Amino acid sequence: MGTLDGRVAVVTGAGQGLGAAEAVALAADGARVVLNDLPGPALDGVVDRIKAAGGEAVACPGDVAEWATGEALTRTATETFGGLDILVNNAGVLRDRMVFSMSEQEWDTVVRVHLRGHFVTTRFATAYWRARSKAAGRPAYARIVNTASEAFLLGSAGQPNYAAAKGGIVALTLATARGCARYGVRANAICPRARTAMTGDLMGPAPDGPDPMAPERVTPLVTYLAGPAADRITGEVFVVHGDVVAVLGPPTVRAAFHAAAGRWTVPELDAALSTIFTEDPPRPGFVCEDTLPLAPSTFGEESRDG
Repeated sequence: MGTLDGRVAVVTGAGQGLGAAEAVALAADGARVVLNDLPGPALDGVVDRIKAAGGEAVACPGDVAEWATGEALTRTATETFGGLDILVNNAGVLRDRMVFSMSEQEWDTVVRVHLRGHFVTTRFATAYWRARSKAAGRPAYARIVNTASEAFLLGSAGQPNYAAAKGGIVALTLATARGCARYGVRANAICPRARTAMTGDLMGPAPDGPDPMAPERVTPLVTYLAGPAADRITGEVFVVHGDVVAVLGPPTVRAAFHAAAGRWTVPELDAALSTIFTEDPPRPGFVCEDTLPLAPSTFGEESRDG
């Protein structure tokens, strides 16, 4: 028996790459899975793959950012498999460009699919769990695994739309964890590195032999966070790839100053802040580069200053 036997999961972006690997892994651990992606043979193929391995799966295709799709995913899970216990949000697209060259559509498309897509599914799943918790008089079994990215930690210069959406997903995850804890919801976010069709141009071809950046290296953490052993984990952000799982800490206060007379003047602010902002030329300070040494370069980090 798997740790997820009897559980029902929804996985978005499940037609290929990381989402497909996550759906297969959840099914292998016993979950019955509702797979979402745009309609097509890729999504149907993942469903067939799960069924061929003895699992239970059904496709619910549609645009993940559409209100009706979010509603349909929850309805399909409850009507087909009798409930909903796990939501894995993975669907996403890239439209990389520098901020001064980005079009309105390139911004809107990425933010819509990533951030709005995460919200829409979360909205219907949490409403279902809240109602179930109230009806039962106890917390529901409810797990959300959202997909963020190290792009939001680093402020990826060529991905302002993607970085902003992923930062928003982290904030959404935290707000969901805090706002829905009483109903049993455990919401966490992962920042995965995986070689997929979406990242292939950035990461290059896979090496001969086992690929340390294969999507399947990410799935054990997703399966764990979806399982009962992770009941005490919520509102956390993980970086995961290869043999690495790192838990991020929250932002910290680097320095704090108080106005001598209770109200700041511009000269006083300059005197105070100039003591810590000394680099010339200046570098962005609100970034987290601690994750970069965890594995060899996979997204061209080593040339980020070039």
